[in-house]
Amino acid sequence: MTETVISAKRRVSSLLAAVRSPHGSVSGINYFKGRGYKRDLSLPIPLARANAFDELLSASGAYVYDDDLIAGSLRGIMLDVGDGGIPKDEFDYYCRYPGIYGEKGFPHQADHYAPAYDILLEKGVGGILEDIAASMERYAGDKKRLIFLESCRVEMEAFARLIRRYAESAEEKGNTALRDVLLSVESEPPRSFVSALQLVWLAHVVFCMQGLYAMALGRFDQYLYPFYKADIDAGIIDDDTATEYIASAFIKIGERRAFFGGDDVVNICIGGRTPDGENGVTGLTLCTLHAVGICNIPGPNLSARISRDDPADFLPECLKVIGTGLGYPALMNDETNVRSMARLGYPIEDARRFCMVGCIENLIQGRQEPWNDGRFDTPKYLEYTINRGVDILKGEKNGIDVGDFAAGDFPTMDSFMRALERELRDGVGDYAVRVMNEEKRYNPENYVNPFMSCLTYDCVGRGLDICDGGALYPGNHGAATMGIGTMADSLAAIEKCVYTDKTVSPKRLIEALKADFVGYEDVRRLLLDAPKYGNNDDTADKYAVWYVDFLAGEFDRYRTPNGGRFVTLCAANTSNIWAGMNTAATPDGRRAKEPLSDAGSPTYGRDKNGVTQTVLSLVKPDYTLVSGGSVVNQKFTPDVFREENLPALAALIKVYFAKGGQEMQINSVSRETLKDAMKSPEKYEDLVVRVSGFSAYFTRLDPGVQKDILERTEHPGI
Repeated sequence: MTETVISAKRRVSSLLAAVRSPHGSVSGINYFKGRGYKRDLSLPIPLARANAFDELLSASGAYVYDDDLIAGSLRGIMLDVGDGGIPKDEFDYYCRYPGIYGEKGFPHQADHYAPAYDILLEKGVGGILEDIAASMERYAGDKKRLIFLESCRVEMEAFARLIRRYAESAEEKGNTALRDVLLSVESEPPRSFVSALQLVWLAHVVFCMQGLYAMALGRFDQYLYPFYKADIDAGIIDDDTATEYIASAFIKIGERRAFFGGDDVVNICIGGRTPDGENGVTGLTLCTLHAVGICNIPGPNLSARISRDDPADFLPECLKVIGTGLGYPALMNDETNVRSMARLGYPIEDARRFCMVGCIENLIQGRQEPWNDGRFDTPKYLEYTINRGVDILKGEKNGIDVGDFAAGDFPTMDSFMRALERELRDGVGDYAVRVMNEEKRYNPENYVNPFMSCLTYDCVGRGLDICDGGALYPGNHGAATMGIGTMADSLAAIEKCVYTDKTVSPKRLIEALKADFVGYEDVRRLLLDAPKYGNNDDTADKYAVWYVDFLAGEFDRYRTPNGGRFVTLCAANTSNIWAGMNTAATPDGRRAKEPLSDAGSPTYGRDKNGVTQTVLSLVKPDYTLVSGGSVVNQKFTPDVFREENLPALAALIKVYFAKGGQEMQINSVSRETLKDAMKSPEKYEDLVVRVSGFSAYFTRLDPGVQKDILERTEHPGI
C-alpha cells in the first residue's frame, strides 16, 4: 500500500467522522425553495421554480470540510430551527410554498437519472449559457419555449454563483489550491482531471440539494477519462492521487444518512463498451473501483460492466473489493445488456451508452427521460388462476375467473398454462393502465427541472424540459416482475404432482393452500420434493424460460404516455418480503406470508446441487428480453475470496456471462458473522452487506430483510 493510498484512507476516515458529526436539526430545502417562490408569485410556474432553485443555491451554506480535496456538501442546507435558530413560525411559513406549487415524485420521473455530464465538461457553465441564449434567439416568439429557456438561464447562473461561493469558502479555510480549482470552472470548461471531477461533483450535489434521490453518476470512468489521461501523460497526477481525489468526493455520499437518515443509492458505472465498440476499461476504471473500496460505505452503488475482452486484471480486482464484504460492484454482462437495449430500437452507439440508475436499472445516460418503475407480483396471478380470481388471504375478487381448477376445467398442464396466461395478461393490462394514468397526472409544462434539462441531450436545443419532449428518447417504465423462483418451482410441482404423477388432486391442492398446509403435511412434502429452479433440471427451469419470455412479450404491448417502453426487470429490491406477506401458500411448498423468491434468484435453500448447477439454470432464460435489468444474488463464504481461489470464481462468472447471464452480485459475509451481528448489533455498526440492488449497513436493516439475507444459499466453494 503506497503512502498516497494510506493518506487517502486517513483523509476518508477524517471526512467520514466530520460527515457524521451533528450540524443543524432540519433540512432547509423547502424553506429555501419557499423563499424563492415568494419572491414573485405572479411569475409563470417554470420561472417561479427557477427562483426557488436560485434561492436554494444562493441562501444555503457552501460548506468546505477541513480535509476536502473536492468541495460540495449537503451540510449547508441543514438548519437550526427555534432556540436561537430560524424562528419556527417563519420556517413553517416558507415551507408551505413547495407544496402549493407541487412537487413530482419517483412515479412521475422526478429523479433516478444519469445526467449528461459530458455536456458540462465539454462546454462549461459559460458554454451552456451561450447555448441557452442561441436557443432563445431561435425560438423568439414561442412563449412556452422562451419561458423554459429563461428558467434554464436563471438556474445555470445560480450554479455559477454557487461555484464562486464555494471558492470563497475554500479561501476562508486557507485551502488556496481548492479555491483555484473552483474558480477555474466557474464559467470555463475544466482543463484538468481535478477540475473536471470538481465540476461534476458540485453538479451532483446540486441535484441532491433539490431533494432528488438516486441521481446516478453514470459512466464516470468514460466522461472523465480524457482529463485523466492527459494529466497522467503529463505527469500531473498518478493513479493513487486520482483515487484519493475520487474517494474524497464519494465519501460525502454518506452525508444523506447523517443528515436525512437512510442511504442515497448513487449508481456509478465502470467498464463496458464505448459507443464505437471499443473496450472501455482504463486506469481510471480501476481508480474508481479502488476509491469505492476505500470509502467502504453504502451509497456509491458501483456497477461494473464486464466484457469478453476486458483486461485480465479487471474482474479479479472487482472480486477483491466484493470480497471485503462491501458487496460492490454488481457485475453486469455487457454483451447481454447492450443487446437488451438495442432490441428496443436504440442505435447501437446509444445502446452501448447505457448505465445503471438506482439499483440495476438500465438507462441511456443523458439521452432519455428519468426512470420509474413498479412491482408486478407474479405469484399472485397463479393464486387467482387456482382460486377463480379470489385472493385467498383477503377473500377479495381481484383477478378474473378463468375456470374452475378444482372441478377439472384444466385437464392438462398445457390448458392450465393457457389459463394462467389469460390471468397474467389481464393483470399486465391493469398494471399498465395504472402506470399510464399516474404518469399523466402532472402537466409537464409546469413541473420542469431546468438544471437537469441543461445536462440532457437535447433539451436546450429543443427548448423543452426533459419530460416534455426535450430528451432525445422518452423514458421507459420498468415492471419489476417478482418471484421467478416461486413461479418456476410452483409450476414444476403442479406439473409433477397434479398432472404427471397424479399424487395430488386439484381440489386437494387448493384445500392445502387455503389451510397453509396445516393438516396437509403430506401434500406439502410431495410439492417440496418436486424439481426446483436452480439445480439445472429442465422440468423446473423451462418455467423460468417461459416466465421471462411471456412477461416480456406482454409488457412489450404497451407504451408510456410519451412513447417509451414498458420493460421488464427480474428484480424485487426487498419487495419480495412484503409481497410474500400478502400472498397465500404457493404450490412450491412455500407457506403463507413467507417471502417470495428474491429477484432473479432461485428460491433460497432450494438450489442444492452447488453453484455450478445453479448458474446452468440461471442462463436458460433469454435475458436480452429483460431490458430493465435483473438481480441475481449469490453468497459465498469468505474463503472463496482468498487469492488462490479467485481464479475459479472469476472463471465461473465468465462462463455465466458467456452463456447469457445478465447480472450477478455477491455477498461474502459469513453466516456466522451475520448471526452474531443480529445478536450483538453494537459490535457491527459499520458492517456493510449486499441487500438487493444496493448495499447497506446490516444492523440498520429491518429484521425481515436481515433474515432474508441470512437465508441465502451459502456456497463454500466453486
